[in-house]
This record gives sequence, structure tokens and C-alpha cells, in this order.
Amino acid sequence: MLKFIASALALAALAGCASLNSVDSDVSTYSRWPAGRQPASYRFERLPSQQAHPQQAQVLEDSARAAIEGAGFVAAPEGAAPDVSIQIGARITETDRSPFDDPYWYGGAGPFHRSVLYGRYGRPFWGPRFGYWGPGYYDLPYYEREVAVLIRDKKTGEPLYEARANSDGTSLAVTSLLPAMFSAALKDFPNGGVTNPHRVRGATTN
Repeated sequence: MLKFIASALALAALAGCASLNSVDSDVSTYSRWPAGRQPASYRFERLPSQQAHPQQAQVLEDSARAAIEGAGFVAAPEGAAPDVSIQIGARITETDRSPFDDPYWYGGAGPFHRSVLYGRYGRPFWGPRFGYWGPGYYDLPYYEREVAVLIRDKKTGEPLYEARANSDGTSLAVTSLLPAMFSAALKDFPNGGVTNPHRVRGATTN
């Protein structure tokens, strides 16, 4: 059963939680960036739903800013027209995991069943040989995370670059993971991915 978290950024208060040193993301990038064009000034474009939640939108923009400016863009001065507009988004889906997700949950390839079985992360799961299901290691939440970036020419509205990054794991340290995922999404800029999706490892902020 999937539990959709309507706004991951509403949980930014969890920044103090333990986080990973790096995160692996599956990245897909598509480019129509003109050859020879250099990145210049940008401004975030907020969708109506983001305008309705400005504090969450600000957290999201702060998470993406380093990746965008690392790609060569600079924020347009107040009152000046930017060269491009940038739309960004993020979502997190919580998934209830099952021991059946693990191909080794019931003895693996060998002829002898193990009393304690090890899942994807090496944590033990007590199998049905004992007549019950427990302890609740698989009750731990598991998250599927995604960020998206769309860069448009400000004058024409033409989409020039699109990128998405997906990752999953047990951590919900939003303010640590999202910057690394945005960096992974823009690592290819201005080129599109030769292979989509492709794996990119990014360092988290803490």
C-alpha cells in the first residue's frame, strides 16, 4: 500500500535527523539547449500550487539553488528580466515494504532454511519457521523520492532542458537529500543523457 506524502517539504523540520553521506540517483536528462549558448541569469518560476505555500516553495528553491548556480547560472537582480525561468518540483512517496520484496526472505538458493533471514539492508527478519511474523523490521518506512527541473527560455517560453532524479531508501532527511538529488539532476547540463536513466552519486550536505 502506498502512502503519498502531499508535500515532502512540509517535513523539512526533520533536517536534524541522521542522514547519509551520499545518495545514488537514477537521472534522466533531455536537452534542447542551443550549442554555444552560455548559462546566464535565472529566476525561479513558482506554479500556482507553490505560490499557495510560499514557505515550502522557498525551502525547495533553497535546496536547488546550489545545483543551479553550480551549472553556471546566476540569480537575476531584482527587477531585471532573467535569461531563463526555472521550474522545480519534488515529491516523496512512502511505501509499506513486505518481506516478500526480498528474494532471500525464505532461505535463499540453498536447501537449508535459515532461522534468521537477511533483507536488502542486512537487517534480520524472523521467518515463518517460528510460526509468527516478526520482529517488525519491515515496518520501517521506505521512501521513493523524486526531484524535477525544467529550464525555459524566458522570452519565448521554449523548454530548453529537462531533468529528473529518482532515489529510494529509509531516510527522510529532506534538507540533506534534496540538494544532492538536484545536483545529480543537473550534473549533465547542458548535455542530455546518452543513457536514460543513468546512475549518479551525489554527496549530501551533512
